[in-house]
Amino acid sequence: MNWSITFAPLVPLPVLTVLAIVALGLVVALLVRRSRGALIRLAALAALIAALLNPILKQEQRESLANVAIVVLDESPSQKLADRTKQMDAIRSDLETKLDKIPNLNIKWVAAGIPGEQTAAGTNLFTDLNAALNDTAPDRIAGVLFVTDGQVHDVPKSAASLGFDAPVHTLLTGKPDEFDRRIEVIEAPRYGLVGQSRPIQIAVRETGKTAADGIGTATLKVRREGLPDETLQTEVGQTVKIDMPIPHTGQNIVEIELQPTPGELTTANNRAVIAAEGVRENLRVLLVSGEPHPGERTWRNLLKSDAAVDLVHFTILRPPEKQDGTPINQLSLIAFPTRELFSEKINQFDLIIFDRYEHRGILQLLYYDNIARYVDEHGGALLVAGGDDYAGSYSIYHTPLASVLPAAPTGRVFEMPFKAKITPEGQKHPVTKGLPGWNSAKTADASPEPTWGRWFRQAEVNPHRGRVVMSGAEDKPLLILDRKGKGRVALLTSDNAWLWARGYDGGGPHTDLLRRLSHWLMKEPDLEEERLIASAKGLKLTLERRSMEDKVGPVKVLGPGGETSDVSLQPVPTEPGVWRSTVDVKLPGLYKAETAGPSSTLTAVANAGIEDPREMSEVTATEQKMKPIADATGGGVFWTKSKGSSGPATDVDVPRISMMSSAKIMAGSGWLGLKDRQAFLTRGVKLTPMFTGFAALSALLALIALAWWREGR
Repeated sequence: MNWSITFAPLVPLPVLTVLAIVALGLVVALLVRRSRGALIRLAALAALIAALLNPILKQEQRESLANVAIVVLDESPSQKLADRTKQMDAIRSDLETKLDKIPNLNIKWVAAGIPGEQTAAGTNLFTDLNAALNDTAPDRIAGVLFVTDGQVHDVPKSAASLGFDAPVHTLLTGKPDEFDRRIEVIEAPRYGLVGQSRPIQIAVRETGKTAADGIGTATLKVRREGLPDETLQTEVGQTVKIDMPIPHTGQNIVEIELQPTPGELTTANNRAVIAAEGVRENLRVLLVSGEPHPGERTWRNLLKSDAAVDLVHFTILRPPEKQDGTPINQLSLIAFPTRELFSEKINQFDLIIFDRYEHRGILQLLYYDNIARYVDEHGGALLVAGGDDYAGSYSIYHTPLASVLPAAPTGRVFEMPFKAKITPEGQKHPVTKGLPGWNSAKTADASPEPTWGRWFRQAEVNPHRGRVVMSGAEDKPLLILDRKGKGRVALLTSDNAWLWARGYDGGGPHTDLLRRLSHWLMKEPDLEEERLIASAKGLKLTLERRSMEDKVGPVKVLGPGGETSDVSLQPVPTEPGVWRSTVDVKLPGLYKAETAGPSSTLTAVANAGIEDPREMSEVTATEQKMKPIADATGGGVFWTKSKGSSGPATDVDVPRISMMSSAKIMAGSGWLGLKDRQAFLTRGVKLTPMFTGFAALSALLALIALAWWREGR
């Protein structure tokens, strides 16, 4: 039961205040004049004001609520080092014993920093604490105790952001004199141009001291793809610059390993792996359109919209056989620089596209032969997109280009509506696999029906080489991809792709198809049909093989210690042409995978190791990160192991715990305090007026009468 007095004024407080001032002034005037009954009048006016204040006796039925102490246990990977897990278990056992002895106190245990449950890198104990506070009233929190090594990455900058008014204490696992070395990456590239090198800046950092000789020097081993290992000597704390070559497009990896030092807490942070994407300089594409037609704008817009492509486009507006009598000096045309493009600078292009181009004497046969050698010997790329022009007597197939083209025209042209379809081989090939609008489910006639629009013209060809990835009218080849010598060739036997771009009959994925096609020709790694991919998450290594073959062989894996193993891959039912397997590896480091491809050995590298590099970057126990928030809340930071301690891990020193109600300092030498919040729940309230009704009226009349009587004497 709790008693208190409250007021419910019968008039507004400002009015009551004015009345009180006026009454006080009258009484002072009477006292100055030494009038009889002045004090009695003061009592009468005080009674009147008291009646207007309406005092009420409040009687509350309160239920006391228990205080809540929250204990946050750090279960991050750094807590698995040395004997910290045993030390934390011993601290918890001691805390349970001491906290259970405190009356009216509930204990809430919070497991924080669990790998796989963190949304951000590092040890984020306060994030898990905030989640635990969702069902706990802030006015019941007596204090928070963290059991951690002190490496916490989300410590609030101020006590106000905690959301409660209670001390924050930290019980440290580990020892004050722990020693460790690590590699700190100061600067690392995220990308680089193929064929060039980018600098890496690192430094060896040291925490704590050791008695080992040569403490000021460190040995680094640098591993680069396709190069022998390099050994470097450096001093602790000194910045080291290392060149990172970018030999190919896609991911390039450099591994730097620090030689272990006796007495180190862990060697898990003695490695640093830098991955940078290799990109090529702008790809140069030569587009030659045989005549103005709707499709040339589609090709031009697509290539011009690609920031990685430099486009050179020529359209033949006036073929040599056109004779209309117009003087040459009146034609606003430029001569086609055939010699410059197809002889002097041909090797500067990554891709040559002939769009509805016919052999009408503009290019000499010598230049066609140059293009064929450009593909076969120099690794160039050629794309021929045609329709009836490819089937006619002026077809460029009837030139030296025939030696690199994958199909010969029959002379027949289909003039009928049809829908392009992806062939079984095309469902495996990255150029056509998963094109939007392709429905892999079969219809009643047992053939998949795409949802994209129709085309109306196609040249019939007889393929003698390459892979048919799309078919068209009467299931004849529509798109053929081929590797010729060092280069690549593609043949599109219809010039109606622009209908998709215009949205005719629902349109179609022209952007996806044509962009993939052009980038496959220019050897984009992500579009390779024969590819081996290695990736790692923690100590789990995933190997993926993409192939056009029906079966693939095992993958040979070379580990960082020189050990080898063979991994068999399993087909992925939902992804044609994809095989994948995941294996557990024992050691962190760089793993190299290789397997036999149709024409060469496929290789891939992956770095297996720490899933959270920030978590393991600094692992020595420290009080510096938790001390500011402890000081701001009146809490303390305590070492549970003394410097140089050599006893068992379970031999911990947990401070004495006391419950305190109004102290501001809640920690000292060998003790820590919890705040008694004295929280309660009100079950009922009884209000009793103290100066109203006949009692107040009688007292007021009595005082007035007494004052009148006193003045009359």
